[in-house]
Amino acid sequence: MTSADIYDLRGLKCPLPVLKTRKRMKDMAPGSLIWVETSDPLAVIDIPHFCQEHGHTLCETQSDEAGHRFLIEKAR
Repeated sequence: MTSADIYDLRGLKCPLPVLKTRKRMKDMAPGSLIWVETSDPLAVIDIPHFCQEHGHTLCETQSDEAGHRFLIEKAR
């Protein structure tokens, strides 16, 4: 895999992490990777649902004391 941009959305509450992720990914090339960082506890539901709904691949999910990180590959 190639390197991925980091999109820091910590501090934002539902539905903003998904809405901003959708907007950011709109202009990305298919197959591109992005790390989305959130502190919203609902993101563990919302981000996977967003990926499934739009055909993106959720490659990895990480949790830590600051929140969650999601590695997403844009649909081809």
